[in-house]
Amino acid sequence: MSRIIKSMLRAGVFGVSASAGLVCAQVSDNTFSGKAALFSEYEYRGISQTSEKPAVQLNLDYAHKSGFYVGTFVSNINWLKDTANANGFTSNANIEWDIYGGFKFDVAKDVTIDIGYLHYEFPSAGAFIPKPNTDEVYVGASYGPAALKYAQSTSNTFGVENSKGSSYIEFAVNYPLPAMPKLTINALVAQQKYKNNGFLDYTVSKIGATYDLGAGLNVGAYFKNTDAKKVWYTVDGKDWSKNRLVGFVSYSF
Repeated sequence: MSRIIKSMLRAGVFGVSASAGLVCAQVSDNTFSGKAALFSEYEYRGISQTSEKPAVQLNLDYAHKSGFYVGTFVSNINWLKDTANANGFTSNANIEWDIYGGFKFDVAKDVTIDIGYLHYEFPSAGAFIPKPNTDEVYVGASYGPAALKYAQSTSNTFGVENSKGSSYIEFAVNYPLPAMPKLTINALVAQQKYKNNGFLDYTVSKIGATYDLGAGLNVGAYFKNTDAKKVWYTVDGKDWSKNRLVGFVSYSF
């Protein structure tokens, strides 16, 4: 059993997932959009949230032409239930429900700044102390296919005690191939750091591809790699930080 589970760790988005940041075409003052996806596994920042099991996810977003946006994300999870079982008690906490909002604006040609807030909510997680619910503020900048993002928690981070002020930084590139514009190469490198809990820090990298099937459908896969210390991320023999191939299909509407 992982020792960090005593502190209720949850860590670990690539391409499509819970990270805030709306991507949709502005065709009017107000734009509503959504995305439904099926993943072979829900991993977040390199760490499995579903104990290597599939996940069904939904994003709903609103954006105004001023740059303001707000949205929500829902996914099934297993890490809280597995943590409870590993520690001898029962939990029905099998849902993650996030709410995010912010403001995007252009500062130069092809350069966009994104500033916002993200709240991670875990309904039915009342048995866990400290609470896994987490608040983060973030700032990002994108130029063409490249994007840099920094996030910092304003609360304890995913239940880790005394971890307010933890940080996450990532650099991602999503590059459509000129010869095959429907095929996008995705690459990411990031680092998660836990305030006052440095033994949990790790780096994650991901490389993969997404193919646009048309009519809002996309399929893709990527390989994720972390250097997280296995002893802190293993529950009942399952290493949540294990290097794995993840596949997905999504529908945007």
